Amino acid sequence: MKAIVQDAYGSADRLHLRDIDPPVPRDDEVLVRVRAAGMDPSVWHLMTGRPYFARLNPQIGLRKPARRVRGWDAAGVVETVGTGVTSFKPGDEVFGQCEGSFAEYTCGKAEQLAPKPPGLTFEQAAALPVSAVTALQGLDIARPGPGQEVLVIGASGGVGTYAVQLAVHYGARVTGVCGPTGGDLVRSLGADDVIDYTREDIADRPVRYDFVLDTAGNRSLSRVRRVLTPRGTAVFVGGEDSGPVFGGTDRWVRGLVLSAFVGQKLRPVIAATRRQDLLTLTELAEAGALKPVVDRTYPLAEVATAVRHLESGHPRGKLVITV
Repeated sequence: MKAIVQDAYGSADRLHLRDIDPPVPRDDEVLVRVRAAGMDPSVWHLMTGRPYFARLNPQIGLRKPARRVRGWDAAGVVETVGTGVTSFKPGDEVFGQCEGSFAEYTCGKAEQLAPKPPGLTFEQAAALPVSAVTALQGLDIARPGPGQEVLVIGASGGVGTYAVQLAVHYGARVTGVCGPTGGDLVRSLGADDVIDYTREDIADRPVRYDFVLDTAGNRSLSRVRRVLTPRGTAVFVGGEDSGPVFGGTDRWVRGLVLSAFVGQKLRPVIAATRRQDLLTLTELAEAGALKPVVDRTYPLAEVATAVRHLESGHPRGKLVITV
């Protein structure tokens, strides 16, 4: 099969389209013929091996990638199932998290897959799993409701577009933070207000927010706390500009420690894809409350180009690879 293979950490130049043997599903896994695969910042982190401390995890790899094929999100058709899988059969259309989805075939645990929403294309379904699950689990840390003020930082990105829609669905009043080209998109998703970070700082307004979801990771802990109500909750998804060693996880630790001494809750979200969450997303998508935003699609051979677009920091919604 054809797959995007990486043998050493580095830039997108390390990604190569090659012919390799297809994976063989374990007892609890499903072999999926990939039709589309989503791309998010975790692809960049695994490609570069940053933050460096993450390489201590043997599943990531200290000196080189432990797994050669990139990609997490996938939507496709079940080819075969492991001996212990009873929830799927060959021919089923599925979506979810699969290790090494930038390939013609990939394997995923049955518990991390769900039937593809019938109203979505494979490309739209592939844009859901990791980013939408992250937004869902992030908001569930302190579910905002009617009358509450929510601030989504990075509102036009992959996680942010879902967080805006979910917070609106829960009845909160939502303000999105994005660049000058993302405002119309964020408003179309239901945001009541938009802050263009190139023109205005999040702390300039007198509003204080009950819930902040920070997907950008480039604002200090003190800056985020400043816009929170005294008993508000801030949830951190990323740490993209926080250095190559810890990559923002130091802010997560400081937030957790500080939460023990102040009224505000400062929490990271480390999402884990579960079938129940995928089914929840399916229900929301079918009800019209959640719509995947696909910025651009690229064929499998152009994954490196897609990563460079991701590195630019300006995708609106998700990038999707078609196979």
